[in-house]
Amino acid sequence: MAEVIVVANQKGGVGKTTTAVNLAACLAVMEKKTLLVDCDPQGNATSGVGWDKETQQKNLYTVFFSSKDFHQGVHSTDFPYLSLLPATSDLVGAELELVDADGREFLMRAGIQKLQDAFDFIIIDCPPSLGLLTVNALCAARHLLIPMQCEFYALEGMAQLMRTFARVRQKLNMELALLGVVLTMHDARSNLTKDVEREVNTHFPGKVFTTTIPRNVRLSEAPSHGLPVINYDIKSKGSQAYLRFAEEFLERLDAERRGSVKREQGKITASR
Repeated sequence: MAEVIVVANQKGGVGKTTTAVNLAACLAVMEKKTLLVDCDPQGNATSGVGWDKETQQKNLYTVFFSSKDFHQGVHSTDFPYLSLLPATSDLVGAELELVDADGREFLMRAGIQKLQDAFDFIIIDCPPSLGLLTVNALCAARHLLIPMQCEFYALEGMAQLMRTFARVRQKLNMELALLGVVLTMHDARSNLTKDVEREVNTHFPGKVFTTTIPRNVRLSEAPSHGLPVINYDIKSKGSQAYLRFAEEFLERLDAERRGSVKREQGKITASR
């Protein structure tokens, strides 16, 4: 079954969609069958892999509120091993329509579960908010990945996100775990970056990825060409950073799996 990863941060401009798109692309380059789910009405992840976000008749909104057969909304892309469940601006109305829906927090989970056998990884890009779309994504996933810009205000916003994470984990999705925090727009020469990095490591010991994503012109240019950065300029610092991050991401997931197996074995032994 696919590992379902939700990429979330309610603060905009922190590299969330950039991380979702480029992590998915790097996993695909590693020949992992990967589905990128665009859960943001802005549709930046959709256009980031070269799709016209306003011309897709089958998209996340249509499968959410019609057949609920998510297979119908999945499209192949120009990149081997990478598929897309696109978003359009219609998704703006989803928040209102979800308010009165039965089991409103679990609609995405039901759809994603039908796709899990077809992929190795499902990466969900969330809108920059903590509304019902993001809650749906958190309920559908097993792991939360938080991209965080190396600035003071980004650090301040983490408290609200972690409160939402804790509530979802307690009441809606006990399997949800924090995979880690990846620092974006990182400038090793800046004292502010060093201060933020130190604070994040203090608050999230063992959860901050060693790999950081630097400020990079190629990372900014790639979306305007409808390309992940590794397909735009493989030699750029941004490409190399995301490739290293994808490797560390896989290593951490593997370590999490081994830890889960050991915990289960311990419970079985204790019960005997």
